[in-house]
Amino acid sequence: MNSGLPEVRNIGPAWLTAGLDRVRRIDWPTHRALHGETPLLSLGELIMLAEAGNLRGRGGAGFPFARKVMAVAESANQKRSEVVVVVNGTEGEPGSYKDKVLLTRAPHLMLDGAVLAATALRAREVIVGVTDPEAQVSVESAIAERGLTGLARVVRFPERFVTGEGGALVRGINGLKPIPPGRKVRASESGVAGLPTLLSNAETYSQLAMLASLGADGYRMAGTAEEPGTILLTVLGSAKSPAVVEAPAGIPLRVVLELCDADPGDGVVIGGYHGKFISGEAAMRAELSRAGLKPVGTQLGAGIILPLGPDTCPLGEAARVARYMAGESAGQCGPCALGLPVLAEAMEALAEGRGGSVTLETVRRAAGAVKGRGACSHPDGLSRFVLSALEAFKEDVNQHVLNGSCGRKVLGRLPVPMEEPSQPTVGRLVVDWSRCDGHGLCAGVLSGYITLDIHGFPVIPNSPLPARLEKDAEKAIAMCPALALRLERNGGH
Repeated sequence: MNSGLPEVRNIGPAWLTAGLDRVRRIDWPTHRALHGETPLLSLGELIMLAEAGNLRGRGGAGFPFARKVMAVAESANQKRSEVVVVVNGTEGEPGSYKDKVLLTRAPHLMLDGAVLAATALRAREVIVGVTDPEAQVSVESAIAERGLTGLARVVRFPERFVTGEGGALVRGINGLKPIPPGRKVRASESGVAGLPTLLSNAETYSQLAMLASLGADGYRMAGTAEEPGTILLTVLGSAKSPAVVEAPAGIPLRVVLELCDADPGDGVVIGGYHGKFISGEAAMRAELSRAGLKPVGTQLGAGIILPLGPDTCPLGEAARVARYMAGESAGQCGPCALGLPVLAEAMEALAEGRGGSVTLETVRRAAGAVKGRGACSHPDGLSRFVLSALEAFKEDVNQHVLNGSCGRKVLGRLPVPMEEPSQPTVGRLVVDWSRCDGHGLCAGVLSGYITLDIHGFPVIPNSPLPARLEKDAEKAIAMCPALALRLERNGGH
């Protein structure tokens, strides 16, 4: 197994993961022995095949691949321009490894699909975007192995959550900062170098290669009638045997959890940190398909499965993720740069039992304030994630509101690359209780960081004040009518 990658396992046919139980990386001769030659198709044949196999994007949105190809072709025809094919292998989500596994261990399957699409569209080049250095080496080696140098290339980006957004990827390839563009720009109309661009993730192109190899009828031998084929899942969290799992679409979630020796506990994150929590009870009856997850109120997204287990604090886990996600903002609009830190701070206060029902209402208000207002989907994603935690863990929320805790420690079951202590701090806010009259102005200025108890007195966290809140803290101190608030700075100054 490659360093840093989970084990690869399968339930049912091993199509995308064929051979990974025997070799570390599938080279070009081994790939041809496993999969044979991928047939080349005309544009019309490619569209018909994608429609017959109901192939949809596996990066999260589930958009029909045939419609995406048609949009690129129509745009190129109208503009009389060339086309570019882009593979999104950035996978900035901390809980996802499926594309890294494909790019690092089975890169030729992805290239088969990308070359198939590029040939049908008469594209001028194939570009593979990655963040992982091992994936870069693997794909560049694969390009050289099959003589595609000059026709295909790899571009590496910083490892950040927002890098994986389609518009951010295109910006990065174009030499700009890889952040969402701030306005909706369809890659099919204007992507790399302003050309119509076919953009999908690594698994989607690998699935296209399998569909072409097996034919629509063969591809439909796995999965459901509405959602044929297999799916790749990353199962981490409390799993004792974390793995990237290939399974038929429609498989019960409990079967996948059992394979990875994972107890769902109070709940499971489905779809990553722009996805949702579902309760442990819902996890036991959910099926992993669009139709199968609809009854439990969520979507598969990029195939991320994160069971919490029974022994960690769900709200504390959600607060850790909220803090990380607030830090992953592109910083180009108010809802991200200002709203997400407030939401994260309110969620932390709730997890720490500060402020009771007032804090709970602050979380709800903060989540509602960013929803639908961002320059990209990042604020919506975190709002959805946090609100789903309040819904899935109602009993835990009640315990934190009434008793200050659910009685469990935060064990860090959800993967978060960078924890809160790395943030710069300036000191601690202190209240002189002999002076405080409970005016509550400080909580208005430092909403989310300072909350109010049931009597209207401030509740201030024991943790140091983040440097980014220094100016707001100075304002709160100046506005306090009783002169009861002060900042004890680091070093005593």
